Amino acid sequence: MSQMSRRAFLRTAAAAAALPTTTMLPRLAHAADFTFKIGHDLAESHPLHMRIIEAAKRIKDETGGRFDLQVFANNQLGGDTDMLGQVRSGATEMVFMPDMVLGTLAPIASITGVGFAFGAYPDVWKAMDGDLGATIRQGISKTGLQVMDRIWDNGFRQITSNVKPINTPEDLRGFKIRVPSAPLWISMFKAFGAGPTAMNSSELYSALQTKVVEGQENPLSNIFTQKTYEVQKYCSLTNHMWSGYWVLMNGRAWKTVPKDIQQIVARHINQSAVEQRSDVEKMNVALEKTLTDKGLTFNRPQLKPFQETLAKAGFYAEWRKKFGDEAWSVLAKYAHGLA
Repeated sequence: MSQMSRRAFLRTAAAAAALPTTTMLPRLAHAADFTFKIGHDLAESHPLHMRIIEAAKRIKDETGGRFDLQVFANNQLGGDTDMLGQVRSGATEMVFMPDMVLGTLAPIASITGVGFAFGAYPDVWKAMDGDLGATIRQGISKTGLQVMDRIWDNGFRQITSNVKPINTPEDLRGFKIRVPSAPLWISMFKAFGAGPTAMNSSELYSALQTKVVEGQENPLSNIFTQKTYEVQKYCSLTNHMWSGYWVLMNGRAWKTVPKDIQQIVARHINQSAVEQRSDVEKMNVALEKTLTDKGLTFNRPQLKPFQETLAKAGFYAEWRKKFGDEAWSVLAKYAHGLA
């Protein structure tokens, strides 16, 4: 595979996802009745951004210009925590919020990040479009925020290392790994006997380069865009956590929108969510090839031993107690071995 610039590759990956052709609507003469801002933390080249732009165009068209959804990418409205505060206060009407960040407000939202809960995408979508997603949305609604029915894909997280591939749980013992500042991550890697270090993503490259940590974990898209491959040798496809983005609305702002327009907005955003999931899955296939060309060596460990190690360490029992038996039993329907 020929070398590509980061920008050219992401453009190609997005195109490979077979995005439908859209035409730019002529600007309507009158102002919209409802103008909503929506922010997210991903690049404009990411399928999430491209799909929500498409949804915004369809919404504007079908409502005759009455609803104008303005999209702000790449943390233009602030970081995730900032944007969560803004949508709660009404300073921003809508936001794409990562489930683990949302978990600081609605703890049930982070249940999707339980280690090695999902083996593959079919399990994820059955759960999230089924009663697990409904359980999480019910928890979110208690915060005063409204939430769309379909969650968007961020992806499965993989482990990279500069010392050795991670083939077995024993390979994580004593392994110095950077993790986000979230209790679920820290708890899981401690259960493996690793040495997790919580730090912001802005510090990650330097920490890997100077060997403050030996490895990190992220979806392939982040491994590529953050150039982690320049300071890592191995990428183990552990699928140890899956994460997604919920589309949240400020409850007061959403209630001002007539029901017929709400239905149009929701239908197009949920449609784009399903299309974006397919985009990301295809993009990951292309990314594995590209990252191999960049010098990363990939391996696919057996995942059951990791799950068994977490069970023996009491990780699942601890988090079952925190999430509650009822929510855990719903998760266990889709995550084999957690009952």
